[in-house]
Amino acid sequence: MFSQSDDQQQGWVLGLVFGLIALVLALVLGLALSRVSAAGADQPPPAAAPVPAAVFVPAPVAAAVPASAALAAQAVSDAASITVEYGVVKFYFASGEAELAAGAADALIDVVKGARGGKKVLISGFHDARGDAARNAELARKRAQAVREALIAAGVPDSQIRLDKPARAAGTGSDAEARRVEIALQ
Repeated sequence: MFSQSDDQQQGWVLGLVFGLIALVLALVLGLALSRVSAAGADQPPPAAAPVPAAVFVPAPVAAAVPASAALAAQAVSDAASITVEYGVVKFYFASGEAELAAGAADALIDVVKGARGGKKVLISGFHDARGDAARNAELARKRAQAVREALIAAGVPDSQIRLDKPARAAGTGSDAEARRVEIALQ
């Protein structure tokens, strides 16, 4: 029926087929792993990248962005940025600066709507304990004033805005958390 040379030839062909399958699998896995590592190497860490303005949308859409990821990115960043979480708008400032991040007007949309509905707007500034306390408090006041001016420019009457005295930051202890101004509706 079959000769020994047929068995050898069939074994050789099966070995070649299995070898090709193993080679294709190794190639696919290698490409997948190289893409994952190349994507990580080509892109800077999330904290170093500026936060796009598209993230700063009213609360229903902003909820799609995990708050913990935004906080983790902000904790090591020195760039100005804005987050919206649970109805509270948080403006983060660069070290020693009082300029608002890009996208401030977009982040204030829900706050302006709430103020037009009769709610009061509470602005709270924070600063850290490092360095000159008076200078830190003054910088926190300037940051809160910048946010207040943005609200007024967006159409919120000054009579509906309340500024709290700058407070020393508590919580995570990160520098970014200390360089923030929060806005909430009451």
